[in-house]
Amino acid sequence: MDKETRIKLAVQKSGRLTDPSVDLLARCGLKLSRGKDQLMGYGENMPFDVLFVRDDDIPDLVQEDVCDLGLVGLNVLEEKRLELAARGSPARFEALRTLDFGRCRLSLAVPVEHAYDGPQSLHGKRIATTYPHLLGVFLQQRRIDAEIVILSGAVEIAPRLGRADAICDLVSTGSTLQANHLREVETVLESHAVLIRTPVPLSTEKNEWVERLLLRVEGVQQVKESKYIMLHAPRSALPAIRRLLPGSESPTIIPLEGSPDRVAVHAVCRENVFWETLESLKKAGASALLVLPVEKMLA
Repeated sequence: MDKETRIKLAVQKSGRLTDPSVDLLARCGLKLSRGKDQLMGYGENMPFDVLFVRDDDIPDLVQEDVCDLGLVGLNVLEEKRLELAARGSPARFEALRTLDFGRCRLSLAVPVEHAYDGPQSLHGKRIATTYPHLLGVFLQQRRIDAEIVILSGAVEIAPRLGRADAICDLVSTGSTLQANHLREVETVLESHAVLIRTPVPLSTEKNEWVERLLLRVEGVQQVKESKYIMLHAPRSALPAIRRLLPGSESPTIIPLEGSPDRVAVHAVCRENVFWETLESLKKAGASALLVLPVEKMLA
């Protein structure tokens, strides 16, 4: 396949989205050839070249058609969208899919010893952040007059250094805030990973591969928590068992040879299956229970 028909896909080179992004592509069937320190990976079995870049650069690389696709956090995407709008240049990248990883939130936090009685408490305060546009919109919508202190990193230590009274930063588990004696008080944005594409029309061949990738992504996301359950049960127990199968569509019922009053039940459950679920199924009359992971599924 020649160079012009290969699809360039940008992902974060190091950070919370890197491993999940590479894992998603692998589960979609992409075999990636990449040296330890190389910033580009070559798809051996699919026409995809993966560029490992700074996450802040991904929207620009896609918008400027340097890359056809990008995997980026919604927090980065929306900050870039607002930055472009402030310059009078609307964003031209297109969001294709919301992805089920990279979940976090952009939140306001204050020192634990400081009182907080709602957003109005921020009037006249200094707030440190690497997301000035998202924070600016949040403050403007609530008519809060506060000073935004723009930092490139280490936002969480700004209050201890006397550079700010509060911070606006990404929060996942909250452990970093706790370590710096901060407490979360407001959510500015709920974030997750997003697949975006160039505004420039793709060739027919590229577009076909993008559609195939989207179909595979959907299949991967559908089965992330799904399990395949097989069990035996009396026919009389079927109504109760159907109610207990978590997130299942109509199960497959198979008569058991030599046991007219018993059946085998096969079902794909789209929610996690816990030990309590199996114990409840057994109490309802199920036996020979087997739970298997689902690797791929196309509707």
